Amino acid sequence: MTALAVLGAAATETASATVWVPGLIIVLGLLGVVVPVIPGLIVALGGVLVWGVDLGTTTGWIVFAICCALYAAALVLQFLIPGRRMKAAGIATSTLFIGLLVGIVGFFVVPVIGGPLGFVLGIYLVEYAHSRAGQRAWTSTKAALRGVLHSMGIELCAGLLILTTWIVGVLVSR
Repeated sequence: MTALAVLGAAATETASATVWVPGLIIVLGLLGVVVPVIPGLIVALGGVLVWGVDLGTTTGWIVFAICCALYAAALVLQFLIPGRRMKAAGIATSTLFIGLLVGIVGFFVVPVIGGPLGFVLGIYLVEYAHSRAGQRAWTSTKAALRGVLHSMGIELCAGLLILTTWIVGVLVSR
């Protein structure tokens, strides 16, 4: 093999790594949306940033700016849509916070499934303490779960849009 062929092969491996490593970071971020152990969209945005910095062109920065705008839009939608519905159902922010704390404890007590179970249990117990009626507490718990699922859906859609934007950026920059 000639020296030129070796350099060409090394350049191809480097170019491949500059696409696959950020891509894996973005996919890891998407997994973080579904399994909320890591901050999903922030990690995905970090993958796009790594790619943009490595690319070092205007295209990379434009793609990163579009992804930041998608992230910001997701944050606004996550606040407006589920939050409004939960407030309409009479669920206080403190109830969600306590549910989150019980979910964190549950995650360590019963690994993986303890988080969601603890969250549901925490919301139910707080709502039961407020209303002293099991049916009312369960209705509020279901409304809170719908809100959380809406929030996760918005975040997942934003993550997929970030991934798609990055893929288009990779194709355009080639």
